Parts: sequence; C-alpha cells; structure tokens
Amino acid sequence: MATAARRRADVEVEGLDVAAYTIPVDADEPESDGTLAWESTTVVVVEAHGGGRTGVGYTYADASAAAFVGSLFTDEVRGSDAMAPGAAFSRLAARIRNAGRAGPGFMALSAVDVALWDLKARLLELPLYRTLNAYHDAVPAYGSGGFTSYSVERLVEQLAG
Repeated sequence: MATAARRRADVEVEGLDVAAYTIPVDADEPESDGTLAWESTTVVVVEAHGGGRTGVGYTYADASAAAFVGSLFTDEVRGSDAMAPGAAFSRLAARIRNAGRAGPGFMALSAVDVALWDLKARLLELPLYRTLNAYHDAVPAYGSGGFTSYSVERLVEQLAG
C-alpha cells in the first residue's frame, strides 16, 4: 500500500505561509486565570507546503512570533527534505540563537515544527500520531478552561463538558 509519497525520499518543502489572528473573547465575560484578565487571544498559524500537500501548525503567541517565521525560518526550510522535520528543527533552533530562543522565538519554532510534522504525515497518508512513532492507542487528554472570571453557572457548564 505504498503511495508515491511513501516511496519518494525527495519531497521538498516548497515554502511556508504564516498569519497571525487575534480572536476576541466573550465580551460579557472576559477570560481570566486569577492573575490576569485578557480580552483577546492571538494565534499564529503556519502552513508548510510540499508535494502537493499542506501541513498546519499553530501557537498561541504575540503576532511578533509570525515575524520570526518570516524573517528567520521561511528561507531556511524552503528546499529542505519534507521527510526529515527533525533535521529542520535543529537548523531552525540554531537560527534563533542570537534572536531570542525563549519566548516568541521558540513559540514560532513550535508552530513551524508542528506544520512540518503534519506535512510529513499528510505526505505519508498517516495520522500524525503514527508519524511520531506513537506506541499508545489512547492517551489522557487535557482541555483548558475554567477561567476564574466566569460565573459559577458558566464554569459548571464548561467543565461538565
């Protein structure tokens, strides 16, 4: 059942697209964790293209993380082996050595890394977890929420789901 992409080792990353989206939270009940309240969340989305497929990765970060992708990562991954996202990760981590590894730099790298792994999975026509050499059929999952600024009724409704 090998597809052409599974047989080919020469699939190149053709490029990255990046965008930042700011999403407002519920105006009636802003989100809060007890230390800070916020009115919006910014998501940086990266799309990696190659072999007629697109992989998607994202991170919650300031829009400045998108600038890291555009200025430091796009040219570095273009032409790289889409079947070797780990090698790309090492090169990209080196690129942010003097630009700030912590914070927005590694948040941007995270979004690109996920997009590259997702691209590989799509090229192989496998679920992402299989591409990552998973050995469990199920794992416990965590969903955030329970913002301290919500009413008791809304908390009960959110956390009961």
